[in-house]
Amino acid sequence: MRIYKIKKGFTLVELLVVIAIIGVLVGLLLPAVQAAREAARRMSCSNNFKQIGLAIHNYHSAFKQLPRHGGGTGLHGLPAIGDTRLPPGNNQNDLSIFVGLAPFMEQQALWEKISNPFLVVSTGNMYQAMGPRPNTNLARLSAEPYDPWLTEIPTLRCPSDPGVGLPSQGRTNYGANLGDAIHRNQNGMMNNNGLPASSGVARNARAACRGAFVPRLDSKFRDVLDGLANTIACGEMATSLGDRAIKTTGLHARNNGLGNNNAMLDPAICQPFVDPTRPQYWAISASLSGGSQNGRGYKWALGRPLYSAITTILPPNREICMNTGSTGRGVVPPSSNHEGGAHILMCDGAVVFITDSIEAGNQHAPNVRLTGPPNYAAPGSASPYGLWGALGTRASSETIEEQLNQ
Repeated sequence: MRIYKIKKGFTLVELLVVIAIIGVLVGLLLPAVQAAREAARRMSCSNNFKQIGLAIHNYHSAFKQLPRHGGGTGLHGLPAIGDTRLPPGNNQNDLSIFVGLAPFMEQQALWEKISNPFLVVSTGNMYQAMGPRPNTNLARLSAEPYDPWLTEIPTLRCPSDPGVGLPSQGRTNYGANLGDAIHRNQNGMMNNNGLPASSGVARNARAACRGAFVPRLDSKFRDVLDGLANTIACGEMATSLGDRAIKTTGLHARNNGLGNNNAMLDPAICQPFVDPTRPQYWAISASLSGGSQNGRGYKWALGRPLYSAITTILPPNREICMNTGSTGRGVVPPSSNHEGGAHILMCDGAVVFITDSIEAGNQHAPNVRLTGPPNYAAPGSASPYGLWGALGTRASSETIEEQLNQ
């Protein structure tokens, strides 16, 4: 007599229960994995900033000054010309600090291309040393490529930023600190064409440009009287994805009827144009600053506020308010794709994560300016923008009582 053993299997109900349990576990695990990945990206982003800080200090050790924001070659008395490629062409003193920092960020090969005449093989034409103005559009660069301005430098890219490729010309996620006022923060001590400004304009620039870097003027660590540990050198910024995000796309204040200087009188004047149903984006009816090639951080070599600089007026991840076009003056807060804030680099090389809720004083208060209506803040005033503004000024004699988390 044979005895058969019946093998017991899973019922359909048991199988469905197991699948459901696995699904729940996977659902619980995925956010943790994503959080771990973002933590790693955030750490890598912070490490990039530390490398930039070391580069700034090494540059200062080598040249006894900070890299100039708004440096390069100027007109030197020559008439302004539209084509800045061939002799007597120049870049109109429009280079960001990162051009000078290139050899200190392990980009010696790129620096050699920039600092020497560059031959365009396809046409036989020659760009002069230090290249053309970095604001050159893609149509010109397609016809006669200038490779250095189209190169993405890994140290200048935060891994949390998804922006990549055209219509940008080499993105940067880090920008120089221009301080707590916007008057002359687009061209500082010179005019738009790179010629020296009048004495009155220069005096206005000295009064209002209170950051670690003054456009088109040499700066040194000795100028940072508030202390290197208490003054911001650079800030993080997210690059534009072409989606009308308020933190990566500038509003054109004048085209929206806000006047010429009103952003100086009220830095938050652009806020009513934010879409109330989607507060991270501009309203569809709002007129934006610049075209598709003029997004935040789109040109690492261009030393204009929207492209390679930050201000300490509105706190991180607030709206960008440009006076006019994309190369003009504007309120350009730091921003990031990290949760709740953005990294900043202090002048002593420390990297600090600043939250969106940092104490920023009266965000409707007028900027500091030498001349104009009497309601501007007087030169030498304490920053109207609280702790955030005080961290952005280099010599306002403000006492920092907060301990920034390292």
